[in-house]
Amino acid sequence: MTTLLERAPVPVAGKTPRRRVTALFAIAVLVAGYTGFRLPGDWAATLQAVSLADGFHRRFLVGTLLKPFGHDYLVFAVASFAVLGALLAAVTVVFFRSRTESRRLLIVAWLLLPTGGYLFHEVGYFDQVLYLLLFGALWALHRGRPVLASAVMALSVTGHEIALLTVLPVFGFVLLRRFPFRRACALLTPPTVLGLGLLALPPSAPGAVEKLRQALAGANFAYRADALNLFGRTQAESWRMYSITDVLLYLVPIALVVAGGFLFLHRPSLAAAVPVAAITAPVLLAFGGWDDARWGFLLVTNFVVVLWLWLGDRELTVSRIGVLTALFLVLTHVPMPYFDGYAPRGLTLVTPVEDLR
Repeated sequence: MTTLLERAPVPVAGKTPRRRVTALFAIAVLVAGYTGFRLPGDWAATLQAVSLADGFHRRFLVGTLLKPFGHDYLVFAVASFAVLGALLAAVTVVFFRSRTESRRLLIVAWLLLPTGGYLFHEVGYFDQVLYLLLFGALWALHRGRPVLASAVMALSVTGHEIALLTVLPVFGFVLLRRFPFRRACALLTPPTVLGLGLLALPPSAPGAVEKLRQALAGANFAYRADALNLFGRTQAESWRMYSITDVLLYLVPIALVVAGGFLFLHRPSLAAAVPVAAITAPVLLAFGGWDDARWGFLLVTNFVVVLWLWLGDRELTVSRIGVLTALFLVLTHVPMPYFDGYAPRGLTLVTPVEDLR
């Protein structure tokens, strides 16, 4: 049966190809940073003020850690860029420790896609904390500390409940590859149960939202009242505010491209069911909110992470590299509009004349 991977031993890459790929990585990081860099928005800063001590039962991890420092925008901005910097450092370490050119080029492609700029644009959002925790959990697994890895993933669901549909499926995929089924389920159960338990609780205690509004009224940034309103609405009330169908219509084509591409590379089989599920799980975020471009970013990111993990230490064949290249070319056409009226920066030095008419 044709498989995703080249079965031949990995050839040792020469210094020249390695330097070229490293140069591509540096260029990709610079292009992504230039395209999407911004200061953390008021929405992100508002959510970073949410803490468990103030009576909030969801998305409280970051706010609880930052609470001793007060509600100063500079604190939230420094924390946001610290998380982004740590995430970029982790990606850089992973790039240089990858033993194959296929893995390195996969990282470069993700940075050159619209996802690269979106990563920088999303500074301050809890998605970055979730993936940073995922990388920490995978490192703990690599060091032979599965219980610690499970505890780290339990922290992720306190950062944001979307961990249940983003990083936890990837973690489960890795567990099922490394451990017997029962052991994998035992390690996956604590973060899953904790996440579902938090969803079963009211988002906040009575009066918590109003109390935080009063505290943020004296802050040195314009807090977002609509961000705090998230903790006062039921899920049914949120569904009435947007079209789930429209969000699905945006996400499903992306899911078909990445899942179809993966299955084309590996051919459909029972073994492919788990990684495909981990890749496409963010599609269900359509039922959680209207941030369609953000969910698309997470969908493509899960695809890249899962494929990177699946590759291991073996190279893709030339034909499969061609298929993957075509897939990424398709993904370059996926629109990922930014928040707050921002737009990706163009690489030209002047605005085209047509845009000035």
